[in-house]
Amino acid sequence: MDRTEVVASVAGDLYATERAIDAALTSATTLVQSMIGGRTLLKVSPVAGSVSQAKAVEAIAALSAARDAVVACHAEMQKDHRRMGWGVYAVGPLDKPDDADWGEQLPPPRVEQQLRTVARPRRVA
Repeated sequence: MDRTEVVASVAGDLYATERAIDAALTSATTLVQSMIGGRTLLKVSPVAGSVSQAKAVEAIAALSAARDAVVACHAEMQKDHRRMGWGVYAVGPLDKPDDADWGEQLPPPRVEQQLRTVARPRRVA
């Protein structure tokens, strides 16, 4: 493999990792939404599911930390690539932020799936 093929392979793996973490975050937040909606529909006390919901929220926090680490890894790899004199090489989405934006707040990723509607509980008078 030549340098271009190796760089493309590593960049593809990095982009796949970024997408996988975003997908996991989306799934985890959907889980919490389902837990709350299901508990409400079944008229179960919030106390009954508080520990499991807290664990799901912990998972979301861990995934968020993982996402931050992968984004920082991406920025460092980009710097390493330039330090080696290999110039700019782009694989993945074309709407990447500039180098100056890496430390700042990034806009949320585009989510391809829509939130599902959860039936509202009926109020008993």
